[in-house]
Amino acid sequence: MIRTRFAPSPTGYMHIGNLRTALYEYLIAKANNGKFILRIEDTDQGRLVEGATDVIYKTLEIAGIKHDEGPDIGGEYGPYIQSERKNNYLDYAKELVEKGEAYYCFCDKERLDSLKDGEGIAKYDRHCLSLSKEEIEENLKNNVPFVIRQKIKEGKTTFVDEVYGEITVDNEELEDQILIKSDGLPTYNFANVIDDHLMEITHVVRGSEYLSSTPKYNLLYDAFGWNIPTYIHLPPVMKNQSEKLSKRNGDASFQDLIEKGYLPEAIVNYIALLGWSPSTNQEIFTLDELIKNFDVKGISKSPAIFDIVKLTWLNGEYLKKMDFDKFYEMTEHIFKKAITKPYDIKKIAEHIKTRIGTINEIPDMVDFIESLPDYSTELYIHKKMKTDEAISLEVLENILPVFEAIENWDNDTIYNAMMDLVAKMEVKNGIVLWPVRTALSGKPTSPCGASEMAEIFGKEETLARIKKGIEKLS
Repeated sequence: MIRTRFAPSPTGYMHIGNLRTALYEYLIAKANNGKFILRIEDTDQGRLVEGATDVIYKTLEIAGIKHDEGPDIGGEYGPYIQSERKNNYLDYAKELVEKGEAYYCFCDKERLDSLKDGEGIAKYDRHCLSLSKEEIEENLKNNVPFVIRQKIKEGKTTFVDEVYGEITVDNEELEDQILIKSDGLPTYNFANVIDDHLMEITHVVRGSEYLSSTPKYNLLYDAFGWNIPTYIHLPPVMKNQSEKLSKRNGDASFQDLIEKGYLPEAIVNYIALLGWSPSTNQEIFTLDELIKNFDVKGISKSPAIFDIVKLTWLNGEYLKKMDFDKFYEMTEHIFKKAITKPYDIKKIAEHIKTRIGTINEIPDMVDFIESLPDYSTELYIHKKMKTDEAISLEVLENILPVFEAIENWDNDTIYNAMMDLVAKMEVKNGIVLWPVRTALSGKPTSPCGASEMAEIFGKEETLARIKKGIEKLS
């Protein structure tokens, strides 16, 4: 059975690259009737943020990515929190020491600092590898602080990645990495190997920045005599051609995007396409459709650029397709906060639904309904429709008595009245519709046409805004 795992560190938020990794791991498992496991990697105690584990649970839940095993639901391969497994790691490291694949290192900070080059980078010189058995036992007896380091073999290490193909690394480039830190906790790299083996993980999915660490992992697998998993390294998600997405630089996390009015399903759909191409031209996928269509062969080696414009377009497509009752239930509080006057909020929502990219655009799109903004008469100038201030004034002065005479105030009657004026003036529709729409909204764009706005406002407010337009143009 294929088993994948998502192993985040609880450091405060879920950035887009992390969520994409979780999604791909989930899709690989589910597309092959496998299992997706959640494991919390909290060995780096200095970076932990209180409540961050709950953020991970909540993010996966909102995104619809359900794990089959994890700290919150259990499973036969637990515990699923690394710090709860710490005794195992030291035992495994000692096993490697006995095999001659690792060794105790007692070097203090001062000595390690002395190895640094001009750029502050130090490669360990294997000083403690030459210690005698008696020296090691004496240091351990006297409780001299130590770490356990991996002993890198001579030669080359070759592995195959499903995305990047066959990669060979000269072992001389690899440092004797620390496996167990002086506090007794494992390093990220060592804990990963042990946990992946014990949890029978078959496919390891992670960012391409870990490609350089993979030979170290494989040497550990070989040292233990364990099967090496299938590797799938993902290209980075970029802000632009040269910068990675980074919360530190103010780039949005998953939670930020939700707060900005994006739908979880649209975000998941979009990040699935960040570095993966389906075999068809389809762009809009439900999670079930992603499971059916996902293939590792579609993952690109090239970095993926996060395009907020594309996400906004995709989100708008989801809003258009959404059942209206569901849309209104989700946005009613936004509309009612933005519009306090007794207008037909549902009718306004119907017009807005197909014209927004995110639900957070609603307040700005409907602010003219609550009160007419103080606009410039330049809005009446529309080169394409060949309208200007003079013709607009003529239109408003002509439409005012027509509107005043309407008794049955509804969209059809209002629209027909404007079309009668079009015929009477012998002009194109836009010559009449544009000035009326401008007078009613006071904005360069609006969520609905002139007759629809007039119906929503009612006769009294419509006439008041037409008169205001005449006053401005005069």
